[in-house]
Amino acid sequence: MRRAPRSAPATLPLVTADSARRDALGLLCIGFEGTELDSTTALLLRDCAAGVVLFARNFVNREQVRGLISEVRRAAGSRPLIVAVDHEGGRVQRFRGAGFTDLPAARALGAGGDASAVRRVAETAARELRAVGVNLDFAPVLDVDSNPANPVIGERSCSRDPGVVARLGAEFVRALQEAGVAACGKHFPGHGDTHLDSHLDLPRLPHDRARLESIELPPFRAAIDAGVASIMTAHVVFDAIDPGVPATLSAAAIDGLLRRELGFDGMVVSDDLDMKAIADRFEVGAAAVRSVAAGCDLLLCCRSAENRDRAIAALAEAIESGALPRSRVARSLERIRAVADRFGAL
Repeated sequence: MRRAPRSAPATLPLVTADSARRDALGLLCIGFEGTELDSTTALLLRDCAAGVVLFARNFVNREQVRGLISEVRRAAGSRPLIVAVDHEGGRVQRFRGAGFTDLPAARALGAGGDASAVRRVAETAARELRAVGVNLDFAPVLDVDSNPANPVIGERSCSRDPGVVARLGAEFVRALQEAGVAACGKHFPGHGDTHLDSHLDLPRLPHDRARLESIELPPFRAAIDAGVASIMTAHVVFDAIDPGVPATLSAAAIDGLLRRELGFDGMVVSDDLDMKAIADRFEVGAAAVRSVAAGCDLLLCCRSAENRDRAIAALAEAIESGALPRSRVARSLERIRAVADRFGAL
């Protein structure tokens, strides 16, 4: 019997300049100035930016920020969107005032050691954030407060004991996500022992791998076991992992340690590429490409419109040329969509 001819294998659509730019935007969560949606940000959302990150500069009160987020969602059309904020409690809480509870700092929660208190705080945060349309909270901090002179973590960590950070961090993750808001554990592999602030400089930790396994990594392992939706990278150099390379740009840290060794397959978020640890040492467009190549999925560009545009252009060029493999970009877009889908029904 004569066999029917085989059909030609399906071919992937060609990467055009337009599709490369859409995919580049799909990797970015962008910040903007002011309490109303500006036309440039609206266009970027229309053209498939992954989402926005909001700050105190975008906030007046609950009604205003709810309206702003509604504008953001209308600009993006019907597709799922990431709307993120830093809402840890203590000094890092972007929305304050009527309609938002002043949440305690992690250190205060850790001092009590009460998982039920942590759960109540996370549930309160989720309820109030969902009420205005936020679906991703950049919390909890999983850094261990092992350096009293640390200028940026301090009270944002719940304890000097990695076991306490692991237990309470995992409880925060579960409670926040059960209440409908995605959690983001930070700052991987650990920012707690630095003596520099990565907003201003590039910290370096010389600890050996045994030390990281006993202090820095247990809270991240616990959060992964708890099903954390996303993890944020640290702009910190870890000599035992990748000498001279910040974790945000390090394949050894992200693809190697976080993905392969710790088994995390959720969304990896870069810390803000505008921070001086990155922006003062690397061209921002090249850093964006390098971060995605290393394993980051969602890149934060929170302040500088110039840096944002450089990141978009560099990512689009790398996608169109193949310097960023299509399979790598597609997997990141899938992870971002999965979080937006899961936590998008508001």
